[in-house]
Amino acid sequence: MLWLDVNNLTGMIPISIRNLGNLTHLVLSYNKLYGSIFHEIGMLQSLTLLYMHCNNLSGLIPTSIGNLGNLSHFYLYSNKLFGPIPQEIGKLGSLRDLALYRNNLSGLIPNSIGNLTNMNGLDISENNFWGSIPSSIGNMKNLTMLDLSMNMLSGNIPLEIGKLKLLTTLKLFTNELNGSIPFEVNNLTNLWYLELEENMLSGYLPRNVCNGGSLRNFTAYDNYFIGSIPISLRNCTSLVRVRLERNQLRGNLSEDFGIYPNLNYIDLSYNDFYGELSQKWGQCPSLQSLKISNNRISGVIPLELGRSTELHVLDLSFNHLVGQIPKELGKLTSLFLLHLGDNQLSGTIPSKIGMLSNLQFLILSANNLTGSFPKQILECANLLNLNLSKNKIKGSVPTEIGNIQFIQMLDLSENLLIGKIPPQLGELRSLETLNLSHNELFGSIPITFGEMSSLTNVDISYNCLEGPLPNNKAFSEAPFEALRNNKGLCDNASSLKACPSSITLGKNPSEKRRNKVLIIFIVPILSIIFLSMIVCGILYIVLKRPKLRNKVNNAREAQNGNMFAIWSYDGKMVYESIIEATEEFDSKYCVGVGGCGSVYKAELQSGQVVAVKKLHSIQDGDITNAKGFENEIRALLEIKHRNVVKLFGFCSHPRQSFLVYEFLERGSVKDILSNKEEVVGFDWIKRANLVKGVADALSYMHHNCSPPIVHRDISSKNILLDSNYEAHISDFGIARFLKPDSSNWTTFAGTFGYIAPELAYTMEVNETCDVYSFGVLTLEVIMGNHPGDLISFLSSSSSSSSATTSTAHDIQLKDILDQRLKSPRNQVAFKVVLIAKLALACLATNPKSRPTMQEVSKKLSIEKAPTLEVVDMLTFNLRFNNG
Repeated sequence: MLWLDVNNLTGMIPISIRNLGNLTHLVLSYNKLYGSIFHEIGMLQSLTLLYMHCNNLSGLIPTSIGNLGNLSHFYLYSNKLFGPIPQEIGKLGSLRDLALYRNNLSGLIPNSIGNLTNMNGLDISENNFWGSIPSSIGNMKNLTMLDLSMNMLSGNIPLEIGKLKLLTTLKLFTNELNGSIPFEVNNLTNLWYLELEENMLSGYLPRNVCNGGSLRNFTAYDNYFIGSIPISLRNCTSLVRVRLERNQLRGNLSEDFGIYPNLNYIDLSYNDFYGELSQKWGQCPSLQSLKISNNRISGVIPLELGRSTELHVLDLSFNHLVGQIPKELGKLTSLFLLHLGDNQLSGTIPSKIGMLSNLQFLILSANNLTGSFPKQILECANLLNLNLSKNKIKGSVPTEIGNIQFIQMLDLSENLLIGKIPPQLGELRSLETLNLSHNELFGSIPITFGEMSSLTNVDISYNCLEGPLPNNKAFSEAPFEALRNNKGLCDNASSLKACPSSITLGKNPSEKRRNKVLIIFIVPILSIIFLSMIVCGILYIVLKRPKLRNKVNNAREAQNGNMFAIWSYDGKMVYESIIEATEEFDSKYCVGVGGCGSVYKAELQSGQVVAVKKLHSIQDGDITNAKGFENEIRALLEIKHRNVVKLFGFCSHPRQSFLVYEFLERGSVKDILSNKEEVVGFDWIKRANLVKGVADALSYMHHNCSPPIVHRDISSKNILLDSNYEAHISDFGIARFLKPDSSNWTTFAGTFGYIAPELAYTMEVNETCDVYSFGVLTLEVIMGNHPGDLISFLSSSSSSSSATTSTAHDIQLKDILDQRLKSPRNQVAFKVVLIAKLALACLATNPKSRPTMQEVSKKLSIEKAPTLEVVDMLTFNLRFNNG
């Protein structure tokens, strides 16, 4: 026996192992071995156990594997193997467990696999197998586990599967199987797990699926099943998880389900169920998620639901429910989401809702709810989304609304609200979407709204509001439809009529008098602050004297341990803290070195962790790149976007000049793509979100900043990732503020491989330069490495071929995707295809043919593929637009 698992072994498997003719156990799993499995492995005919899983092995499974007639356990999962399963696998008559999942294997499942009649477990999931499931699989009558999921298998489920009466696990999900489930599946009475979701199956669900009384997981969502719930599920008390959403099932829900002591999750949404909600749901003590949205459920919400105290998610939206919202729901203190929207509920919102301290999503829209705005809701301090729109709620918006400080979406539209908008609403610093339209609100919009930097979408139409819009881009750039039909709103920068020059915050004389009083107090205060800033040297960078400058001044943050909230009061203290934390910039704290400086990780005594970029200096004490230093500060003080790195402050000193940023844990995109361990966690969804984040930030810089800002150095080394893999653009040292009515000539700068080709001869910088760099970065993200050779190849191919003629050199998207990840499927595949197409558009030879970043950002906001999207989207050919 040779056991070498769970080490850090690297390199190829030595071929000399073939000489160990008496070896019975070869265990090389959980290492970093690469290369192919040598053909001579077939010489080890005494092997009974062969474990090579969780390595980086590639190449084909050798046909000589058929010589290992004594092999009982064969594990090759989690490698990079490709090609088919050799027919010779059928010679392994002693084999009991075969695990090949999470590779890049492809081709047909060999018929010879049916010869393995002693098999207990077969798992070939997460590969690229296609074709039908061989009927010979029915010969493997000792199978207890069969997992063929996440492949590209098509055709019908063979009726021979019904012969596998010992099966406890049958997983066929995420394939392209069609037709109905054969009646013979009813013979599988020992099933624990039956997972059929994300196929194209139709017909009826197996009637006796739980006749054996042991079924735990039954998932069949995203298919075309019809008919009622299988009768055997009514008394299937073993059930833990049921997902049947997005089918065409129907039946009376008040009759089709029983009491399930172990049920944790059930989703019956997007079907055609009718009847009333059963009181029995309240007798499922383990239930955490109950989703029955988008059906035809009628009647009232049963009071007994208040007994399901473990509920995290309750979604009964888009049904025909009537009556009041039961106050008993206030007992569901674990509730995370409550969605009762689009029903016919009436009465007032129960005050007990305020007891749901963990509630983050409360959606009661499109009902017939009455009464005043329930202040008790505002005790749900963790709310992220509150939607009470399309009801008949009266009264004013309470001032206590400022308590829900983390809220991101607030929709109170189409109600009967009156009164003024409370200033406290402007204190919601995380609010992104606000809809107050179609009410009877009056007065001016509070000045506090000017401080809502996160606000991106607003609708205040159809009210009685008047006066100027707040100094906020969400308002000034809102479409006219979002502002129309008010009493007298005005603004000098939007689609509204211009405000009279005498108007500042309001129109009536009393407001003017208040403004004068404000001026009497504000002018002396501003004068003192300005003088203090001069004394402290805040603007002294031009004179190149020692100073410490900052941007943040928030006493509340200071109390929470953010030292930079007090920098403007005591810059010396923060300066000394940074010097102490880095031990005067000791190299052991250095996490990166660039052309103009080194980056250090500094953990301050308060526990706050920051990144400190210390600029290189020269002998006379001047800064090597003073212009870049000032440039970066100017840009980061101007840009307020979640996908741009946050600047806390900076210090300009002849010996120690540095900038202080938020610390982003995962480093740069370049680092993570080159790290074999970390890149596996950087999945397709995270990569799509990263591309969207960069696009949003560039769109903001190009179209929402005045003047527009061009980064000029978008590359994988300048995109940093936080702990959630969210993108943050960094390094604005060569950024340019575009001057209107100017050619904006510049010197050649940027990172080679990302620079737009026209800069080599025009030297004119504009937004299209960033668009090209974004295209390169995007291809790098989905390929896993820099696409330089691909760009050259496609550029030369498109130059030599007409746009309407296919060439012999076509490259399909699936061939260039990062092979370290499984191929994306379904909606994720749609996202990747969309990203690739946009990247190619951004790389157009003619800058005028490239899309704007605003257009790219909008297209990336598409969440789902069209209904008739081509099944295999990854096979489209890559093409450039020469423009």
